Amino acid sequence: MQNQKINPDDAYQTFMVIWVGLFVSQFLFVGLAFFIKSEVLRFDMSKPLLGENALVVLALAAISIVDLALSFVLRKKFLAQSVAEQNIGLVQTAMIVGCALAEVISLIGLFLAFAFNYQYFFLFSALGMLAMVLHLPRRSDIAAASFKM
Repeated sequence: MQNQKINPDDAYQTFMVIWVGLFVSQFLFVGLAFFIKSEVLRFDMSKPLLGENALVVLALAAISIVDLALSFVLRKKFLAQSVAEQNIGLVQTAMIVGCALAEVISLIGLFLAFAFNYQYFFLFSALGMLAMVLHLPRRSDIAAASFKM
């Protein structure tokens, strides 16, 4: 992207449209689980918190936590690079990479729901949604990467 041709307000608006689309998909994952496998949303408090496959759930939870941390590390790296290069396109890259990694957390929860009937899969979705909110585009990031004369 050539910064001379990009209006920061237009860039922010574009980033928000992309972010809203990605955020809405988080709710679609939960809806998909409800319509395809509604029995997973019926809570049986007699089941253990980690389900019948505790090792798998713990491993995927650990992967989700690493994924969450990686989303922030990569976002910070791209934002620093965007300021150094004065490139608004890297702000978009930072947001999309961060949001994509946040979506992976929700997809792991959806996998647990479908493959293992894990009734607490929505906790993964909630973590993914929280990460998405934390990756909300900021005008200050765009302003810092805007072309300066």
